[in-house]
Amino acid sequence: MFRRDVMNKLVFCIFLIFTLGACSSSDWRTASRAPAGIAYDPSLVHDAIVEVYAADAFSWRGWFAVHTWIAIKEPNVEQYTVFEVVGWRTPTVRRQTTKTPDRYWYGAKPEKVLSIVGEKAELMLPKIKAAVDAYPYANEYTVFPGPNSNTFTAWVGKQVPEMELDLPFSAIGSGYVE
Repeated sequence: MFRRDVMNKLVFCIFLIFTLGACSSSDWRTASRAPAGIAYDPSLVHDAIVEVYAADAFSWRGWFAVHTWIAIKEPNVEQYTVFEVVGWRTPTVRRQTTKTPDRYWYGAKPEKVLSIVGEKAELMLPKIKAAVDAYPYANEYTVFPGPNSNTFTAWVGKQVPEMELDLPFSAIGSGYVE
């Protein structure tokens, strides 16, 4: 007969296997990437925009961490440029032009961490672009402790202090910044 402590450990291990297995069985290829409807419509807002988004990381990692990205819009332009670092394949800073910078991150609804509109945003745009171009870990990616997507966002925020960027605690890797 099993001792009680062995049985408790066995039950915990079975629970962990089923829980993690259920979470990690999600298919990233079919997970939602639809717009969340929280970004300004670039065809209606003609001012410059700077926004930072965070969404739960994919699969079970979302229990602990978020993925962050930066979206900017030039004045009188009807699209955003989204900057983010993604770790699969070859890590690099990705740039994407889109009307919907607030897309779900593989099934996880994003939230705005920062939103600046108008003249203040316009003054930041060249500084943000220069910081993106100068990111020192562009070809490196490590989930923990970094550098990762959150390291990138935090690094840009440090280079442009007027953003006053305050990432959530769950932006694991944001502290990797020197």
